Amino acid sequence: MAKESMKAREVKRKKLADKYAAKRKQLKAEGNYAALQLLPRNSNPIRQRNRSTLTGRPRGYMRIFGIDRITFREMASRGLIPGVKKASW
Repeated sequence: MAKESMKAREVKRKKLADKYAAKRKQLKAEGNYAALQLLPRNSNPIRQRNRSTLTGRPRGYMRIFGIDRITFREMASRGLIPGVKKASW
């Protein structure tokens, strides 16, 4: 389980990225990289980390399902994910 502070940091980064997305796109189109550097660092969408929606775990993230590999495995073995069969884990 991820710390609440880490989850909150990701939420803050997402808000900043959404806030500055249009300005960032405009500055890139103009080629004004000096002004682009003056924007907050956390406003860059690259700085966001994919996290599991259930546990907040950053590693082993499966983009299709939005969860980490451990949670996926637990849910699949309980039959909570339709269409997934346990072959040999």
